[in-house]
This record gives sequence, structure tokens and C-alpha cells, in this order.
Amino acid sequence: MAAVDTALTAAQDKRAARLDAVIDAAIRDEVIVGAVVLVAEDGELVYRRTAGHADRESGRRTTEDTIFRLASVTKPLVAAAALSLAEAGVIGLDDPVTRFLPDFRPKLADGSEPVITLRHLLTHTSGLIYGYDKSAGISEGLDQPGRGMEENLAKIAAHPLAFAPGTAWYYSVGIDVLGGVLEKATGESLPDIVANRVTKPLGMTDTAFLPTDRSRLAAAYADGDPRPVVMAEHQPVTGKMGTVTFAPNRNFDPNSFPSGGAGMFGTAGDILAFLEAMRRGGGPVLSAESLALLSTNAIGKFDTTVPGRGFSLGWSITWDPAASASPFSPGTWQWGGVYGHSWFVDPVRKLSVVSFSNTALAGVNGPYPDAIKAAVYG
Repeated sequence: MAAVDTALTAAQDKRAARLDAVIDAAIRDEVIVGAVVLVAEDGELVYRRTAGHADRESGRRTTEDTIFRLASVTKPLVAAAALSLAEAGVIGLDDPVTRFLPDFRPKLADGSEPVITLRHLLTHTSGLIYGYDKSAGISEGLDQPGRGMEENLAKIAAHPLAFAPGTAWYYSVGIDVLGGVLEKATGESLPDIVANRVTKPLGMTDTAFLPTDRSRLAAAYADGDPRPVVMAEHQPVTGKMGTVTFAPNRNFDPNSFPSGGAGMFGTAGDILAFLEAMRRGGGPVLSAESLALLSTNAIGKFDTTVPGRGFSLGWSITWDPAASASPFSPGTWQWGGVYGHSWFVDPVRKLSVVSFSNTALAGVNGPYPDAIKAAVYG
């Protein structure tokens, strides 16, 4: 047994050295401004690292309790809240959206009006999209401070669907629509729903729709040359996912709708706690039956733009790692957030990894998060 323990420790030390090298290079080369990386293996925190600055201009260093804008890391928390409400019988996953939002009736290009279900919203098979033309006036949850929920839902509904619900996959504003559904179904605000059903039961004390301590909030940075720049009040950032427009202070306007797709703040440690709770079976938030909806591919072989990758009711599922030359085990969960985050859970290896930064888009896709993934697996 001692020999096994020694070998395990040696492997973890080598992994830590690989991760340190990746993070050190990204900070040194000013690819990202600040980072928090956490690795849990079989329920034990085996690697923890902070580097760089939460606020470069003031000299404030990144710490484990630095609070970040979560962007799409919000989505799994809202998905878990929705599944909790489904367990309670408040909503049904195959309910039409119009049961709760009677006026939400987007049409196909031919003028027909298809049924969109809550399951379609959760799996991004609704026909809604991200990347609407600016003329549509739709907020995608990261911009347009002061935009209210009802106005935004009306603008989404007025735009033609990209495809018939259930016939394709396209990452979308569907979770923002789901947020409106949950508010109507419960009579509560989305922030209260997520707090009562997810973050409070899991002790996620620093995750909410506003930062719990603004003095710990990381500044937001955009990719720049030769180094990242502080985000302006309205900041477009262009990368391989197209141009994303950020308004880093949108949530501080009380009239901004709570974005179920992109609106929360939190720490890397809180998100690791959530992922580990899900990896261990979902309790105390979800039953094993609901957890199965998060941990299995729900969209067949629809094209998700990454070969061998599908989608559950909350995040991507890698069903054929070899198809994209991924080191993941089959069944690995993965997602991220455009403010600079990525995470994955490999249930086979009992690994949960959270990589947060404050740099968009370098922290969410491209060489840095790819290198973090490679370093974990070796």
C-alpha cells in the first residue's frame, strides 16, 4: 500500500509541475491577467494555485476567494435549479414554454409556430441561437444594462427561429428564456430560486447574481496586443467564437434582467463544490435520476461543432474522445464562460477541474485552457 501511495503522490507532483509551468507561462507572457486553478481527485483537493492579478492596475493579487463574473458558468446552476423544480412537480421538462410565458411564440421562417419545450431550452435544441444580428436588439445576457426580462423575451420571440425545435443543436439564449419561465412558474426571482435550490444547500456562499463582496471582484480584461486591456463600459472582443460584446457592470443596474445564461458571480472554490456534489450523485440538490439527465448525452449525434461531443440538460458530454483527439474519458462533462473560465469533470477518473481567469477570451478557449487540460492528463 505504501508503494501505491508513493506512486500516486509522485504522479500528483508531476501533474502539479506541469500545471505550474502552464500557468506561469500564461502570466509571464500576458496571455491572461490572473488565474485560479483547482483540481480535485476522488474527492480530495490535490492541486490549488493562484497567480497574477485580480486587478492589475491597483496591484491586487488573485486569491482563492477572488470573485469572478461567471458568464456561462451560470448555466449549470440554473439547469440544476430547473431540475430541482421538476422533481418538485412545479414544472415539467416537456411542458411547452407557453404554459408559463403565453406570449413567447417565436415562429419559423415559413410563419409556422412550433412548440418549444423546457427540455429544448435546456439542451439548446429550441431553434434559438446566440449571435443575433444587432438589429434584433436582443441582449444575450452580457450586455445592454437596464434591459428588463419582459422586453428581452419579447425581442427574442419576435425573431424567427433558426430551425424547428428538436431537429438540431445550437448554443443559445435558451437559458435566459428558461430563467423567465422559472420566475413565472414559482412567483420568485431567479436569484432567489437559484439561491434556495442550489447555492445555499451546497454552502456556496460567494455565488450569486451580484458579488457578495465587491472588494474581492476581479477586474474584467479583454484580449489585447501586446497584453490584455481593461474592459470598457461596452467592450467587443473578437475570437474564434466571433465577436462577443461585454458590459461588465450590467448587473449593477437594478433594471437589468437576471441572466440565467450568463449573469452570476462566484469563486472557483464554490464552482468546484457544485461540480463535486454533482459528480458524487447530485445530493442534496438533485436525485440520482435528475443527475442522470445532466451526465448523459441528450441530443444524439447532432453537430455541436466538436466531433464526438454531445450535450446533456446542463453541459457538454464527450461521448467519443478519440473523435476530437481529447484526453477525456468517455462521459466527461465540460463547459466554461466567456469572461475567461473553463471546467471539466471526468467521472471515470473521479477528476474535477476548475480553471478561472479574468481574461476574455483567452481564458475560455484557445492555447491556455487547452494546455491546462493537457497538463492535468499528462
